[in-house]
Order: sequence, then C-alpha cells, then structure tokens
Amino acid sequence: MAVDRTKVIIIDDSASVRQVLSEILSSDNSIEVIAASSDPIIAMKYMEKNWPDVIISDIAMPRKDGITFVKEIMATRPTPVIICSALTEENAELSMNAIAAGAVSIISKPKIGARDFLYESTHILLETVKSAAKAEIKNLKTVIRHTEPKKIINAIGPPAGQKTIPGLREKIIAIGASAGGTQAIESILVLLPDDTAGIVIVQHMPEKFTEAFAKRLNSFCGIYVKEAAHNDRIEKGTALIAPGNRHLMIAKDMNGYYSVIKDGPVINHHKPSVDVLFRSVAQNASSNALGIILTGMGDDGAAGMLEMKNAGIKTIAQDKQTSVVYGMPAEAVKKGGVDKIIPLNAIHLEIINFSHSK
Repeated sequence: MAVDRTKVIIIDDSASVRQVLSEILSSDNSIEVIAASSDPIIAMKYMEKNWPDVIISDIAMPRKDGITFVKEIMATRPTPVIICSALTEENAELSMNAIAAGAVSIISKPKIGARDFLYESTHILLETVKSAAKAEIKNLKTVIRHTEPKKIINAIGPPAGQKTIPGLREKIIAIGASAGGTQAIESILVLLPDDTAGIVIVQHMPEKFTEAFAKRLNSFCGIYVKEAAHNDRIEKGTALIAPGNRHLMIAKDMNGYYSVIKDGPVINHHKPSVDVLFRSVAQNASSNALGIILTGMGDDGAAGMLEMKNAGIKTIAQDKQTSVVYGMPAEAVKKGGVDKIIPLNAIHLEIINFSHSK
C-alpha cells in the first residue's frame, strides 16, 4: 500500500547545502524532495504546478530575500516554511523577521563546515520537517502581531538592588515551547504588565537566534526581555530566554531565584531542553512556581512538567485548537503532568493572576 509522502522543496543558493539536505531528507521514506533550487523566483514558478507540503528556504538569496518570500507564500497559499540560515548575527535578526512573517521553524548552518554539521543534525532536520508538515498554519497566523513600538521599561536591565513586592519576588514562571513557540511566546509576553513575576523560557532555537529573539521581544514588550546569562537575577518584570546550545536552570539563594547556564549533553534531542529547566524548577520552587508548556514537536518538557506537578506546582498546557503543533502539550497531558488545558489567548491572564495572588 502506497504511503503519502511529505513533499518538500529546498531553496538555497549553496549547491552543497541543497545536495546534503536532499540526501538527508530522501533517506526517510516518508519524505520526498520534489525540487531543489538556488532561486526563489524559479522555485515559485515550479510550485505553481506542484505545490509542496513543506518549504525549506535560506534567508539570504539572489533576487528575493527570505522575508519577502515567506510573506508571499503566506499571502498566496499558506504553507509551512522552515528557515535554513547561517549562524551570523545579521542572519539571526533577519530570521526573526521571517518567523514574524509566518515561518514555522529555524534550522541553522555554519558558514564553514555546513555539510558535516547538517549530517550531524539529521534527526533534528527530519523531525523539524515532519513537525512542519503537521503544523496548523492558521493558528500560526492568529498569533502574529505587528505591535507598534512602545516605551521600554527596564531597557538596560533591572537596576541593582531593585526593591520588589514582598512575596512576589519569590514567584517564578517557567515556559517551554518549540515549533510555533516564538509567535506564541510573543503573544503572551506583549500583554504582560511590568510587575509580572519573573519568567524563564526555553524555546528550541539555535544559538545566536535566541539573542535576536530576546532583543526583538524587548523592543516592544512592557517587561524586560533578554537572553539569559549565568547568574542573572530572575526579578519581577523580567523574562529570561535560554541561550541556544546551552541549558537553562534555576537556583535559589536568600535573595531569590537566579539563572544557571550550563553546557552538558543534548536532552530529548535538544539543547536547551525544556525538561532540564522544568526539573530545576520542580527542585527549587515548589508551589511558588507556575509551569506552562506551549506548542511544539516531540515530548521535551513532559517529564519535567510531571515533576513540577508532583512538587505542588500549578501546571498549564496550551490546547490543541490554538497550537501550531500539538506535540509537547499532548505528551505532557498524556503523562498526567497538566492541571489545566487552555487556549493561547488565555495564558497571559493565568500569568497575571498568578503573579498577583497572595
């Protein structure tokens, strides 16, 4: 019996990258690479006759950049787009704009040694494509925001020795997400007041891109958002995002919570891993914490969420109806680690209520 395969088009101006991606994807019987092109305009003409299920696109391309290309795809026929981008600061910022335009995920490639790097990333590449093929693009579109820049609070970071409301400082919120998570996280953080309890976030994303993601959020969110560094204080009105290719954990001293950044092995095929963060919260925060798992592929975070629940921590999962990929929340629910399942547009209210509860 014939199995319907996921049809993929690859657009990259590097012949070597096109070849490697084609070889990796074609090694999986459930995926079919129907075209590989160096030019998005040529690819679009081909797609008019044979539309793919998933598109893998570079961000810097001849004749048309990746952001413009993603916008055209979303306006013409919304389709999951995975950005394949080199690890540079400029490309990271451009990739964040492509994500805001509707791309569902990012995979990275170094400027040198891309071939070996991509082969080493085979599992992630295959899972990213399979996840993208199942993505509910209509949900991705509902959380894309074109927020007008507003006054930035704590733009240079929380002042040293900042006073906080007694009890509130001891509260902490942990969030984990993967595919579709960048838009989901944005839609939550942009609605939070600057006295929200401290937030720690793991979003599956390569290094450099997490810093660009944090900077973008900080440009229009009322709370202060930054890529987490070792020993950052987790203060109210602050959100720390785990750096790509490093694990984020929390620890506690007499002055409150602070971040711990470590290298270590890949967990659940990811670094940073949601499970690593959630387990550290379960061990250090007890009922003073709130755990939230958002849209994403795989099961990272499910075991850690159960540990949080068993430690007396309230846990929330995004519902299937608003998730781009209902993988991580579904696995957390299946393990029994979720107290409450709610739509994305209600999660910020849970965070606000938790932050101000006695």
